[in-house]
Amino acid sequence: MADNRAPGEPAQNANNLATQIYARLKADIFDFRLLPGDKFSEGDVAARMQVSRTPVRQALFWLLREGYVDVHFKSGWQVRTFDFKYFEDLYEIRVMMETTAIGRIVAGRQTAQLDPLREIWCVPPAMREHDPAKAAALDEGFHAGLVAATGNLELARMHTDVAERIRIIRRLDFTKPPRVAATYDEHAEILEAIGKDDAALAQRMIRAHIAESQAEVKRITLYMMQTARERYASREQA
Repeated sequence: MADNRAPGEPAQNANNLATQIYARLKADIFDFRLLPGDKFSEGDVAARMQVSRTPVRQALFWLLREGYVDVHFKSGWQVRTFDFKYFEDLYEIRVMMETTAIGRIVAGRQTAQLDPLREIWCVPPAMREHDPAKAAALDEGFHAGLVAATGNLELARMHTDVAERIRIIRRLDFTKPPRVAATYDEHAEILEAIGKDDAALAQRMIRAHIAESQAEVKRITLYMMQTARERYASREQA
C-alpha cells in the first residue's frame, strides 16, 4: 500500500488510506499479531505498510479513541493491555441494557417487533448459519435488535458503543461449532419467552446466556494470548 497522494489531492483519498490502515491495525490487534503490551512507532507502521506517517497517525488516533491503543509521547504507541475488569464492567452494562429492553418490549406489547429476529433464530438446524464470522455478525444483530425494538434511539446508540468495545473478545465465542449451536438454541428460547410475555424468564435466560459467552471468550482470549506469546518467543530464539 503506497501513499501516492499528490499535493492538493482531495482529503477524501487521505481519509480512505487512513481507513485502510485502521482496518489492518485493528485486524492485527484482534488476531493477536499485535499483542497486548506491544510497543511501536508511527514510523514502524508507516514503513511496514509503505505509507506516510500522516494517515498512520490518523488511524492510530481512531484506535486510541476506541480504546485499543495508548500513546506515550516519549516512547510512541502501545497496544492496550487486556483489562478483564474493564470488559466485565462493559458486559454488566450490556446485561442491564438488554434486560431493560426485554422488560419494555413485554410491557409495551411490542413483541411483534422481534419477528425479524425469529425468522433468523427460530429455524431448524439445517437452516442455521455455520460460518463463524457470519454467525458472530448475526449474534450482534440479535442483541442490537432486542434493544432497537424498544424504540429508544439513545439506548440503541449506547448499546452499539458497548458492543463495539467488547467485539475484540466477543467474536471469539464463535470459534467452536457447539457454541454456535448453543447460541441458536438460547436465542430461540429467549424469543419464545418474550413471545409468551414472560419477561422475568427471558431476562434470566439472557443473563445466563451472556454470562456463559463472557466466560467462554475469557478462556479463549487467555489461551490465544499465551499461544501468540509462545510463537513470538520461538521466532525470537530462531
